[in-house]
Amino acid sequence: MEKIILGIDPGTNILGYGLIQVSGNSIKLLGLGVINLQKYDDHYIKLQKIYKRLQGIIQEFCPDEMALEAPFFGKNVQSMLKLGRAQGVAMAAGLAFDIPITEYAPRKVKLAITGTGTASKEQVAAMLSRMLNTEAKPEFLDATDALGVAVCHYYQISRPGIAKGTAAKSWKEFLNQNPKRVVKPKKSKES
Repeated sequence: MEKIILGIDPGTNILGYGLIQVSGNSIKLLGLGVINLQKYDDHYIKLQKIYKRLQGIIQEFCPDEMALEAPFFGKNVQSMLKLGRAQGVAMAAGLAFDIPITEYAPRKVKLAITGTGTASKEQVAAMLSRMLNTEAKPEFLDATDALGVAVCHYYQISRPGIAKGTAAKSWKEFLNQNPKRVVKPKKSKES
């Protein structure tokens, strides 16, 4: 099985995206970044920019599947509405190319990447850096959040039993279920 997965962390000021290529049990980072919309005041212009830029990314990388982080319910209804619109525009960009779309709750993404659903953005970024053996340090953590969504999706499609409740109940069980995700310390030059 070889496919390209586009992960999206929707936002109306900063939208993160991450692309991975999976082949069997191997994951390769293809790219990550953000669509920075902070300079635009008009919400509808932001939505237009999201749509056009994502279409360009889709045309460049030809992803087979798209995974989005589902918006979480906050206290500010207007922010939630704007975030939902950004997510809808991202979905429309993918659907224009007949790309299957899956949504994941932020907690599920964090759990898939770090083993805990309460991990910080920095912890997710650090784990992804180790997992993908990359030193990429994006300016905005929205990019690594999006990459996490793509990797989470890969885990879900490559191990469908996890989605059915066979998640690890302890760290030891998690490590046994995920031997390729265990990072062994590098030997120092002095040893």
